[in-house]
Amino acid sequence: MKHKFPLIFGLVVIFIAGTLAFFAPYLSPYSYDQQDMNAILQPPDNNHPLGTDNLGRDLLSRMIYGTRVSLSVGIFTSLVSLVIGTFYGAVSGYKGGWTDNILMRIVDVLFAIPDLLLIILITVVIGRGFWGIFIALSLVSWVNVARLVRGEVIRIREMPYIESAMAVGVGNWRILIRHILPGLSNLLIVTLTFRIPSAILAESTLSFVGLGLAPPFSSWGVLANDGWTAMRFFPHLMIFPGIAIFLTVLACNLVGDGLRDIWK
Repeated sequence: MKHKFPLIFGLVVIFIAGTLAFFAPYLSPYSYDQQDMNAILQPPDNNHPLGTDNLGRDLLSRMIYGTRVSLSVGIFTSLVSLVIGTFYGAVSGYKGGWTDNILMRIVDVLFAIPDLLLIILITVVIGRGFWGIFIALSLVSWVNVARLVRGEVIRIREMPYIESAMAVGVGNWRILIRHILPGLSNLLIVTLTFRIPSAILAESTLSFVGLGLAPPFSSWGVLANDGWTAMRFFPHLMIFPGIAIFLTVLACNLVGDGLRDIWK
């Protein structure tokens, strides 16, 4: 039971975060953009458990709504990158030969460029906002997935049952969809649990440096950026969003490690 505690802890944290995101309008005590000019930069108290920001907005409410934004970016960009990377890596690993060489050289070029630099360039071209971040992260994150999938497809391709299917004339796409992709399920699930925190961190980093989501969105990265300028006198404005990012990223990684150990 002890060795499963990290997995259970991670699942509990993810469940709580998911509940907050899904029921944000019902669980937040105030609207995320509701201002109170009489309660500007207040420390945590009974009316505002996590305090207020420089516009008198309740930090707890903004963090609850920020959970929805941060998780949405993390989950959906990870799913899109997983689909792109799986298709790309599966075709490369299964076809082999010159097809594999060309596709992997493209991956090598993209892999040599820092992810954050590519994300910033794409964001500058597309523009800030939810969809800009979503597209940028999706277009960058698939490269690692493609490499992992390619290696696993090459391994599965050498299995006797795959060689038998080829020998009797089963089509390539049928082999990929019916025989190879199901064998990737464990790898893809574990990979997804590691991609989500990476996407959350990337969005938080971009928002923190002012290149991420624009108002009225209130992701955890945006809140941390807002609190940075007042960190010295009002540390709660940055500490609480930072804790939320840390716990969520930790939980996703613990779940990924736990599932990988179970399926090893």
